[in-house]
Amino acid sequence: MDINWSEMNKEMQALLSKEATFRDGVGKLLELRGNLFEQVAQIVHTFPEEAFYQMPFAGADGYHSKTLAYSIWHIFRIEDIVAHEMIAEDRQVLFARDFDKSICSPIITTGNELSGDEIATFSKQLDVKELYRYAQEVKTSSDQMLKQLTYADLKCRFGEEMIAKLQNTGSVSENENANWLIPYWCEKDIRGLIKMPFSRHWIMHIEAMRRIKNRLCKTARKGVDPVAYCGLSCNHCFLAEWCGSCRTIYNTCSFATVSPDGICPNVKCCKGKGIDGCYECDSLESCEKGFYIPSNDGANAAKAQSLYIRKHGKKEFLKVHDRLHQKYDFSKTQEILGQDCREGLRILEEN
Repeated sequence: MDINWSEMNKEMQALLSKEATFRDGVGKLLELRGNLFEQVAQIVHTFPEEAFYQMPFAGADGYHSKTLAYSIWHIFRIEDIVAHEMIAEDRQVLFARDFDKSICSPIITTGNELSGDEIATFSKQLDVKELYRYAQEVKTSSDQMLKQLTYADLKCRFGEEMIAKLQNTGSVSENENANWLIPYWCEKDIRGLIKMPFSRHWIMHIEAMRRIKNRLCKTARKGVDPVAYCGLSCNHCFLAEWCGSCRTIYNTCSFATVSPDGICPNVKCCKGKGIDGCYECDSLESCEKGFYIPSNDGANAAKAQSLYIRKHGKKEFLKVHDRLHQKYDFSKTQEILGQDCREGLRILEEN
């Protein structure tokens, strides 16, 4: 489990356990959910459509054996059912907002009954943008519900009537791989449900999504030019594990993830000019686009690398990076090259 998420989860549970700190616990839970959902948002906004039905770990044991689309569906179907059928006792978001139609899902269940190729086939049918909207709506409605809970509510339990109600919704398959969910939920009080569907369940599946996307990115980078448009070396970038490079459709670099269309401004500019990278541009030194925005403390280090490529070529650039990483312990180039592009170029040329 991610260390930061694990620590937040532990802190949240400890705070919820006491009436005096209950409200702080809810706040910590909402913070955790916000951090986790940001991961989902980045994947949806930057990954290509084909990524959502790929199964790079097909046949493996664990949540990472699924797809990105399945994971999103599964997380939020379970939360929707538990939050609205059990706790709020109102209508599920899936039906209340007509997502059962717009997502184009062939099922309304949690998906536990699906396996192997069934998961890939199911995932390929989903409208990912609508699925994301559904996830947003479920999170928002659950967050509101969590804010309204009282400490006394945590002890609320569920009986046979709730089991029958959930069975009648058809939201959980009668398949043996799924039907255990209903008694599992109903044996818990609300405190127990918060610990699983509303927090730990998210962590487990979103961590699995990160493993899936990292593998997709690693596969995409094979045989691809490791020098990014802005002049950074993907082979030496601290984000290399989870980014497929801006020269592939799996570009999830820092500036791609914050761009409205998921495309880094440096990439868009270079493609528009028909050049291989910023190092071929006459406006490099004065450029303030994308990675070169003045507020980015790595802007001048990136420019220094582009200037080096312009003078010495990519092959020598990658060699000097290898030497720098052997000589120094660093993750970000600005830690070595500094904040002045000319000084950074000098350092590169001296190594």
